[in-house]
Amino acid sequence: MNDKVIATHNGNFHADDVFSIAALKNIFPSFKLIRTRDLEVIGKADIVIDVGGEYDAETGRFDHHQRGGAGERENGIPYSSFGLIWQKYGLEICQGNQEVANSVDAGLVSTIDAIDCGHVEGVSQGISLSQTISMFNPTWQEDSHFDTCFDEAVEFASRVLTRFIASASGGINAKDIVAKAIDNAEDSRVIVLEKYTPWKRTVHALSEEALYMVYPSPSGQWRIQTVPVEPGSFEDRKPLPKQWAGLSDDALKEVTGIDDAMFCHNGLFIAGAESFESTMKMASIALQE
Repeated sequence: MNDKVIATHNGNFHADDVFSIAALKNIFPSFKLIRTRDLEVIGKADIVIDVGGEYDAETGRFDHHQRGGAGERENGIPYSSFGLIWQKYGLEICQGNQEVANSVDAGLVSTIDAIDCGHVEGVSQGISLSQTISMFNPTWQEDSHFDTCFDEAVEFASRVLTRFIASASGGINAKDIVAKAIDNAEDSRVIVLEKYTPWKRTVHALSEEALYMVYPSPSGQWRIQTVPVEPGSFEDRKPLPKQWAGLSDDALKEVTGIDDAMFCHNGLFIAGAESFESTMKMASIALQE
């Protein structure tokens, strides 16, 4: 039995109403969705999204089209219906983790809000997630029904939202692991991870001394990777030795004196060996260059 009636507008849809419904599916696994502009029907709904001209989270009204809008963030980005829903339910959707909820808001929700409200300064160029959602609308050449297309868009948005939450959670958990590895490093220039963990942002935030990261590969061997001067840069704080560039197997073993050395990328940013001990030897050699 459906416990809640959720209303949003019919016809052409956008990312904010689609993602709002996708978000609410995490809170209310079963509900009746009505897409309409009939004010009488809207007035009887338990939750109203992106229509109705009212914002009142306590009574379940989440529109932003009324005069004066529905508020904005400290950075000036106005709230669309998705941002309003996220304010109310985002923490619960992220299982009480405020840091994850904030990360999803910054990376996903606020961008959709900005595009929907025409606040596009600073928004990346090129096709956006909002445009992708809009393309689920039937074109003038198609006989598809708007409500069917809306359901397809919500299904897509639900998957995207799930992955954004997982990515945010993974990044935050990785930060704690990498921070601990930095604290525990025997040599602050070489940081060892027990398993591969996204590390670049945390290393740049917490360590000016780190030069190399050492971690196991999924296939069981070990890797040494250089730390860039900044995230996204192709320049490293200290590249691997020039004489290793592009070598592998016997050629690399001869140059390094390490009998299980495997390869070194021609760009001198990553190399590998069969064992942890040998990879640490590679780090030691690299530090002395």
